[in-house]
Amino acid sequence: MEAQKKEQTSEEELVIIEETIGKILRFGVLVSALIIFVGIITYLITNNSGYKETFPTNFKDIFIGVATFKPFAIIMLGLFCLILTPVLRVGISCYAFYKEKDWLYVGITAIVLIILFISFLIGYTS
Repeated sequence: MEAQKKEQTSEEELVIIEETIGKILRFGVLVSALIIFVGIITYLITNNSGYKETFPTNFKDIFIGVATFKPFAIIMLGLFCLILTPVLRVGISCYAFYKEKDWLYVGITAIVLIILFISFLIGYTS
């Protein structure tokens, strides 16, 4: 009887985690689209990207550009959020597999997460 309750609780937790992942993905895409939309509207209104020759290519420049309301920096922030959305999904999946005690998939998703972070670091330093 207790084994059935444990299994049922585990299944309920899995459903909750899957629903949470779905909500996070939808929220991430909607927020990203909204930020990009604001940047595009700002660009269309001002007819100016906010930059003359160079564009922001690192986090510091993007955030400085957003703080000064430069349209291209706002669009870049939206794209950055869009890229981070599936990365967050991988992190949550790793947690979900940990809760299920599925160690093989915890290892696989952890490796994928590490590879994603390494690729970000390589792209950032290049």
